[in-house]
Amino acid sequence: MSERGTPALPPKPVKSSGPAVVTVPLPKLETRPDSIPEISPAPVSVPITTQVRGVVREIATLGISTVRLTRGFAPLLAMLTDEQDSSQEDLEAAIDRIFEALYVHPLLKHTGRLTQALRRRRLIPDQQSTEDLIRFVVEQAVARSPMPVPDALINEFWNFFNELFEAPELKGLGEMSLDMVRLVLRTYEPLLLEIVNLLKAGRRFNQWQLNELLKRAAQVKADAAIVRRQIRALRYIKPFFAADPKDYKAQAQIIARMVNEFGPFFVKMAQVAAANADFLPEEIARELMVFHEDVAPMTADEVRAAFVECYGKPPEKFYLGFEADKPLKSGSIGSVYLAKKPFLEDGREVLRPVIIKVGRHNIDREFAIGKLVIGLAIMSTQYWAPHSKLAPFLRAMQEQVDEFVAGFIEELDFDAEAENHLRFYQRSLGRRAWRVPELYSSSRRILEMEYLGDAVSLSRALTRLPKRERRSFQLKIVEQLSYTVLYHAFAFREIHGDLHPGNLMIGADGSLNLIDWGNVVDLHGKWGPVWDYLAGAILADTDLLADALIRISTHPDENRARRDEIRAALDDTLRKKGVTALTRRSFVGELRAGGIAGLHRRGQAVLQLMANTQQTGMVLKRV
Repeated sequence: MSERGTPALPPKPVKSSGPAVVTVPLPKLETRPDSIPEISPAPVSVPITTQVRGVVREIATLGISTVRLTRGFAPLLAMLTDEQDSSQEDLEAAIDRIFEALYVHPLLKHTGRLTQALRRRRLIPDQQSTEDLIRFVVEQAVARSPMPVPDALINEFWNFFNELFEAPELKGLGEMSLDMVRLVLRTYEPLLLEIVNLLKAGRRFNQWQLNELLKRAAQVKADAAIVRRQIRALRYIKPFFAADPKDYKAQAQIIARMVNEFGPFFVKMAQVAAANADFLPEEIARELMVFHEDVAPMTADEVRAAFVECYGKPPEKFYLGFEADKPLKSGSIGSVYLAKKPFLEDGREVLRPVIIKVGRHNIDREFAIGKLVIGLAIMSTQYWAPHSKLAPFLRAMQEQVDEFVAGFIEELDFDAEAENHLRFYQRSLGRRAWRVPELYSSSRRILEMEYLGDAVSLSRALTRLPKRERRSFQLKIVEQLSYTVLYHAFAFREIHGDLHPGNLMIGADGSLNLIDWGNVVDLHGKWGPVWDYLAGAILADTDLLADALIRISTHPDENRARRDEIRAALDDTLRKKGVTALTRRSFVGELRAGGIAGLHRRGQAVLQLMANTQQTGMVLKRV
């Protein structure tokens, strides 16, 4: 219909040369829910391949940035794991490296976009709100100022304000958070540094504690091996008692094998026994003499380990011709090797032969366990042989073993031996009767000294001589040695404490060389009691003997109250040995009547008296 209410007429046909075409409007179709949906134009979209490439690119960038971020923590981790304390600069540089990686991470860009979206929706303060706040503060400051503010000043401020906000650099929430965290960390960096260094110190201490505990555990394990070896050595006791009592050669061989298996401590005791060979059967004394020079050597690996422990390098780095498996000789404390070493002489490098003494590994534990075994044997005696008179004797014997071992322990300290060696070397310069080889260098387990090319031990020097010449040669050596010992005692108040034949080297010209200065006896304050004891033993004067023994005992005050008991024990010992007292009237007659046998008997009484003092519970201090 038309606007006036008359129905609209259909359109007139159009004339044309071709067939007539009539355009008729179609009725509008209503769309129902169950009918076909209305088709609308599709929106313009990006190709799927481009979207995939963008996603892959974002994922790759995120992965690479994350890897770089983890690498940023590497300096901090390296600083924390380093054993040494860190500095303020180290900590600051490590933290800066982490934040540099955080600032360039893609996630930080996303937090920036999120921040912009929140600001556009006025969910958080934005640039405009900040400008409004500043304008409000300025207007309030001008309005409330007690003095009128010039317009020129206000206009200058707004000009500065507008220039400041022309190119704003607003940070996202992520960047601002990182800035605040970094500010807090800078404030606490000194405290953090102290904490880090304290943790390092605690870790070092804990590691040291752990290492020390492991060392102790290894020491107990090694001690157990020593005990097992010494227990196995006890199997020789049965064949020893099964041997013919008169077959001293067979007994000596059994003793030698047992001592070798017992180890260094008992080898040292065998050396002491061999030094007093006059009191032993000849066959046993001859077998024990071997221990002065012929003890099982260390293995080559043990020798090299000693050099690595002391110098950090094997011996081949220092010497030419060093053969770790071929020592010149071996003793209870260590082994001796011959090699060549370069020396500078007048600006030229020359090779000289040197002697290298290498201490045995774990030797101190060998001595400690050896003392333990003897102590246990003495204490167990009180279990299977209890007796009231034996108890004080065994207790004193045990204490005497402790004093005896304490003297041996001194020989294990190569640093102290080097000091003794150097002291006596300086004293020997210019002497004719005796000399000491020069010491070149020293460490905890290794000594390097002059090589005495033409010198041999006293026992070997004697065996090289014809029998008819040995007696005169022995007298000459005894004269030199006696003079040397007395000279040391009176001039220096100290003497060599281990003068067995293995430590006396005789040169081709008969010169006396003293080696192995690990045990030096200090006679300061002790010469008087020792002299009185020797004089009392020779003269059989029990009053002089008792006083001298009490003075050199470990508990002189207690023993002084028991002087009569001690004197009676000495009288009984001398009577059993057939030694009578020498007076001024009978001195010459007694010596003439007794002859050499009498003097020998009085000499034996010196050691016999020391041993019998243990029956009274008295222990003598090591001199």
